[in-house]
Amino acid sequence: MALEAPLVSAAIVQWLYGDALAYDDSLSLIEDLAHRLRAGGIPVDRATTAIMLLHPNVRAEAAVWTSDGLRELRRYLESEYVDESYENSPFKVVHTERRTVRCRIPPVPEEPEFGVIDDLRQQGFTDYAALPLPFSDGSVKAVTFATKAADGFSASQIAVFESILRPLATVCELKTLQRTAQTLLDTYVGERAGGRVLNGTIKRGEGEWISAVVSFADLRGFTKLSNTLPADKLILFLNKYFGAMTEAVEAHGGEVLKFIGDEVMAIFPYETEAEAADAARRALTAARDTNNRIAEINVANTCSYTPDMSVGIALHAGNVFFGNVGGESRLDFTVVGPVVNLSARIAELAKDLNLNILVSEAVAEIMGCRGGLYGTYEVKGFDEPVSVYAPILPASGGIQFCPETTAARAFDKN
Repeated sequence: MALEAPLVSAAIVQWLYGDALAYDDSLSLIEDLAHRLRAGGIPVDRATTAIMLLHPNVRAEAAVWTSDGLRELRRYLESEYVDESYENSPFKVVHTERRTVRCRIPPVPEEPEFGVIDDLRQQGFTDYAALPLPFSDGSVKAVTFATKAADGFSASQIAVFESILRPLATVCELKTLQRTAQTLLDTYVGERAGGRVLNGTIKRGEGEWISAVVSFADLRGFTKLSNTLPADKLILFLNKYFGAMTEAVEAHGGEVLKFIGDEVMAIFPYETEAEAADAARRALTAARDTNNRIAEINVANTCSYTPDMSVGIALHAGNVFFGNVGGESRLDFTVVGPVVNLSARIAELAKDLNLNILVSEAVAEIMGCRGGLYGTYEVKGFDEPVSVYAPILPASGGIQFCPETTAARAFDKN
């Protein structure tokens, strides 16, 4: 193998600087790399990457491939258990000392040894190496290789691993940067908007008109609360509220576009009449589920600092402009237009009327009925009075497509 090692290294380096750049994910990359190493006579039976991520919830991601068929992308959340495991892992040495960690795995445990070694021993592995992947920002990630070969890896095989680290790190860094950009855009501007920005919709005024049910939620009593509640408890309070709203919207296929103080704006896009009806049902279900989640938070609340949450949610539908709005050097990708404005006004009306959910005439028309009419009101910024509907929604299960008022049900009985 000593004579063949340079040829194997050269072939893999050429691949890494060429075709490997086209891979969309680290799992496919590490799988193909392992197959190429095995084709070159290196008995790799397990290959993994370990890359720290810039992500609001995920600390690190590992692509895992084994010769017996395992292909898995593992995500590690922030936790004390992860911290403890890291302290007794080869990765800490790789990251802090920037060197290769080689561990032969004897049949009988030898002290001291890294925590991962006994797990590998149980699976029949005989040799393990963790190697540094240096990124251009100065950080170090890791790649590991393990084998079940009786003699483990030879010195020339370890040399092959070390010879491909730089180009492998370059490919992994490019993919990580792409993932980071996507994650940050999805997190801060939303999945739909983030995808458009990454695809090149970045000029001021650039965008498109779309049809959507717009959901606008307004937290009651927030101004007084924000003036009296300590900052750390206020942030905790808002995160619970935003979490309830976001989880409900995303669970039913909508997208939260913006947090405006204590307000939340979300959309449920549609193109056809059938899709409009489905979007209205999903938006109503999300509004119902938001209130259910908030009720659960209120029941569990034991803090005297924070009162019960109460929210008014308005639903309106129509055409909105979805695109870039702002100055030359600072843009916001959002939806604007009269439909958005009226949705916000109806949310204020829901707060004034102490109602949890109000829908507009447009949503009532999409629903195909006028049951649940609550009244007609003047709203700021609109010349014509606005009719609003208070749908009666079941506590769980499907949404009644045409809500009924108490009066309507009484009339049916007579």
